[in-house]
Amino acid sequence: MSLDVNQLISNIKDTASTIIAHDITEIRGFSERQLSALALQAQLITKAILNREINEDLRDYFLDSLEDMALNFAKTLRGLLAVTIEKVWNAIVGVLWSAIEACTGISLKVAN
Repeated sequence: MSLDVNQLISNIKDTASTIIAHDITEIRGFSERQLSALALQAQLITKAILNREINEDLRDYFLDSLEDMALNFAKTLRGLLAVTIEKVWNAIVGVLWSAIEACTGISLKVAN
């Protein structure tokens, strides 16, 4: 039995696309919620500053907190993307190993 390269390419693309579409949907939902929270927090801080409801020290505290929220969002997003990349890589290796196993009869194990 020979390896059908065109079919293998198609299988890899399909597998990767399925994972990416699923994870991007989840990431998009997470990011929309987080961005809404950041924008709302900025709006509340702006209103409090304009209405002179907070002093300069408290203003700096809230601005620093908002900056921390933005940084944590970016770090979480980076982590989610890294997980998605690893899932895609594992899936591609799985497709490759399955194709080789089907042609050779050799059992290959996916390294973790």
